[in-house]
Amino acid sequence: MSSQEYRHIVRIAGKDVPGAKKMIIGVSQVRGMGYNFAKAILDVLKIDQNSNIGFLTESQVEQIEKVMRDPSSINIPSWFLNRRKDIDSGKNLHLITSDIEFNVRNDVEREKNTNSWRGFRHTYGLKVRGQRTRTTGRKGGAVGVRKGGKILPPGAIPEGAAAPAEGAVAPAEGAAKGTAAPAKGTAAPAAAPAKDTKPAAGKPAEKKPTK
Repeated sequence: MSSQEYRHIVRIAGKDVPGAKKMIIGVSQVRGMGYNFAKAILDVLKIDQNSNIGFLTESQVEQIEKVMRDPSSINIPSWFLNRRKDIDSGKNLHLITSDIEFNVRNDVEREKNTNSWRGFRHTYGLKVRGQRTRTTGRKGGAVGVRKGGKILPPGAIPEGAAAPAEGAVAPAEGAAKGTAAPAKGTAAPAAAPAKDTKPAAGKPAEKKPTK
């Protein structure tokens, strides 16, 4: 083929494929087309698998797209298709490109609306096909183990601490209301002097006259 027939970009089923790629690799880049499926199509259409995809003609591209959407036209077996016994039509279909996402979304919504067990699993974001969930399928950030001592009940003595001597007076629970604790680095206020119970010196007490 001449260099004028070579195309740098080939559009197949809505997918832009670089013309420098090999034929089988370029066809398999379309979503829904695997390596083996692409090989089967190229063998039936008698297209060289090792040539560059940029040398495809317009008629060959149309043939490939037609076979992708209707593989039964070239007698592709039904077990090769990705949607067998469609729930709406009952036919064996092969979905490509955006049709895959559309049908999968409809299937999930139908399961949810019928309140099936699979629908509940889809609703809560859990695994649907019987996988284990003990170690996989978790969501959210990692939760680490918090380091620190044990929380002791009130009045308990921690391990390694000396027990208080017998007869020692326990500190009063809570300071009196309205009094603030002295700040660090300041001297404690001096204790108030005890009140003198003796009478003040001066005039002697007057005695009442007796009758």
